[in-house]
Amino acid sequence: MLKKIKRGFASDNNAGVHPLVLAEMGRVNVAHEIGYGDDRYTSQAIAKLKEEFGEDTSAYFVFNGTAANVLCLKAMTESYHSIITTDTAHLHVDECGAVEKITGCKVLTNPSKDGKLTVDDIKTHLHGIGFEHHSQPKVVSITQTTELGTVYSPKELKKICDFAHANDLMVHMDGARLYNAAANLELPLRSISKEVGIDALSLGATKIGGMYGEAVLFFQPKLTDGFKYYRKQTMQLGSKMRFIAAQFDALFTDELWRKNALHANRMANYLAENVEALGVKITQKVQSNGVFAIVPAEIVPKLQKEYFFYIWDEAKSEIRWMTSFDTQKEDIDDFVNMLSELMR
Repeated sequence: MLKKIKRGFASDNNAGVHPLVLAEMGRVNVAHEIGYGDDRYTSQAIAKLKEEFGEDTSAYFVFNGTAANVLCLKAMTESYHSIITTDTAHLHVDECGAVEKITGCKVLTNPSKDGKLTVDDIKTHLHGIGFEHHSQPKVVSITQTTELGTVYSPKELKKICDFAHANDLMVHMDGARLYNAAANLELPLRSISKEVGIDALSLGATKIGGMYGEAVLFFQPKLTDGFKYYRKQTMQLGSKMRFIAAQFDALFTDELWRKNALHANRMANYLAENVEALGVKITQKVQSNGVFAIVPAEIVPKLQKEYFFYIWDEAKSEIRWMTSFDTQKEDIDDFVNMLSELMR
């Protein structure tokens, strides 16, 4: 019998599937349905996404977040283009060069202390325009929430989008944790994506209670040209697509996504408050479900044996703790008690 593992703080990817999402997947597991997305359940899920983001939204389901990011960017670029983002962006750090390989584009990065990209950062790359020896800037990619758990305000997002569009650039958003940002800001998802000028959105499901699968959303009709072929060529066209779609249907029923995100955010704040009371330094604003902190290096391995988590910056002994829709106060209390004992 497998040993029961404690709920840890490594990643919201490590959490299980929300019971209502799992139930919906079971509900669509009846009889036969037409494959490759031509089924009633996929149509129903897309209708819910359109209800949230607008009727002119185009939605496509894929298997994972890397595919969502890469395929958004593929639809927005030619191989001679470049993509501007932060040095902490998932597409730069954690996607094994998939963006460069699939799109052929150059990724241009800016250092960021809080995970956010600014207009001034974008300006540093706007040179060599029309010069054939330089890759041509075409897309700004921002992450909401950022990889450091911070949240862009609608004003910050609109400023970036307005500047980008004025300079013939498009804007992509990696929204793997967009739900946590919307919960923090107490806003609809569209208010921090489509309505501020985002052109294409990678919308997650896995980190908020799904089993697998993400969505690619386009707010510019021209971006859908040829997209179905890109999706097929990159092996992201699911034959039994209704099982991905069902997860979005569940998450967008009675705003389950918001309930899950609010809980995860609250648990992150509870964790931060309790470890800070022990004298632990929190290094980023806790605005979503991530807590970044400095922990004495000598106790990290002992903590990780019981509650696995990732080291963010080994040189500073900065670690990252993530909470999830299923994190409980008891999990945090037990973890903080162990941390307290080790720090004595």
